[in-house]
Amino acid sequence: MSPPEAWEGHPKGSRAYNRMLWALFFAGVATFSQLYSVQSVLTSIADGFSISAAQAALTVSAATIGLALAVIPWSWVADRLGRKRTMTWAISAAVAFGLLVPLAPTFELMLVLRFVEGAALGGIPAIALVYLNEEVQRLHAAVAAGTYVAGTTIGGLSGRLVAGPVTDLFDWRAGVLAASLMAAVAAVAFVWLAPAPRGFAAVVRGVGPQWSQRIAHNLRSPRQLGLYSQGFLLMGGFVAVYNYLGFRLELPPFGLPVAVISLLFLAYLAGTVTSRVAGTLAARFGRLRVMLVGIPVIVIGLIITLADSLPLIIVGLVIFTGGFFTVHSVAAGWTPRLTEVGRAQASSLYNFFYYAGSSLIGWVGGFFFGGFGWTGVVLFAIGLALIAGIVAASTLRDAPNH
Repeated sequence: MSPPEAWEGHPKGSRAYNRMLWALFFAGVATFSQLYSVQSVLTSIADGFSISAAQAALTVSAATIGLALAVIPWSWVADRLGRKRTMTWAISAAVAFGLLVPLAPTFELMLVLRFVEGAALGGIPAIALVYLNEEVQRLHAAVAAGTYVAGTTIGGLSGRLVAGPVTDLFDWRAGVLAASLMAAVAAVAFVWLAPAPRGFAAVVRGVGPQWSQRIAHNLRSPRQLGLYSQGFLLMGGFVAVYNYLGFRLELPPFGLPVAVISLLFLAYLAGTVTSRVAGTLAARFGRLRVMLVGIPVIVIGLIITLADSLPLIIVGLVIFTGGFFTVHSVAAGWTPRLTEVGRAQASSLYNFFYYAGSSLIGWVGGFFFGGFGWTGVVLFAIGLALIAGIVAASTLRDAPNH
């Protein structure tokens, strides 16, 4: 069953369009403030549980693994029960589990709670861009998708900025709790603002391709695999950089405290800007061209972070972050547009690979840091970016670009 043909989506500037953008902005805040709040306090978690840097990074990976494994099942739920209802269930469950994380008495139990929290959070990115593409006019979908991704950057930033200073005042448990409370407020805002779906039609069993067929269709598409590789490779390198930069800056010659290190996540604001700008430029110049411009920006930023000067490291981190979110916002918004079969599954598969990269590659980066220091992490991330660029150019060159 397909949505009513007469429905073309909310026009840009309408009240419902603006409510949609704000709702998805807050959904991004609620999701990513929880998901990455622990990243700014990894050194405190390592000290508190007497574990290594790579072990502490598992608190990030546990949540992103849970999210990666859950996005496809959540897409199945959303196809039957609706986008907004499913996202409401997911975000409510995630907030509940997030409030339990700082109460965990052992590291092992904390990892379990983080995994379940991530699985609940999977219902947001799995559905958000499909919901958006069904409810706004096609012409403005790329810009609207950029707004959603901008919300994810604000969420990732705010979670870290809240958790870090509160940790310095009290401990990491108080820091993570504060970020979870902020996520709860954002979740309420999403539920209140999100407009009732008009472009959704429930998938009826026995009508059209089955769930497994929709997944298989997208996994057989070279274009979709090219987009999925962007999420897997680039997000993996991105998380590795942010995971281990804090450990570098705690060591000589920097010796920075947790609260100061957490301020470096202000570099996320570069992603907030470039996500919106990338959507606008993609509509004008084509999505692939904008993505390929983002790759050298990532590489240049990483090279600058090799300096032993804190101001230069900050500059490099800002450039790197802006480049990453340029590519990610375009790739994520392009994914549901490049398929006519199983759009929810296409978007979920992008998120699966995105968070699988975050979990696996972000953790593997710890071995490069342990063996070769910061130079090892940078070279690792540069290699991933170059591979992503080559894959994008070879698989997406003939894809519809606008």
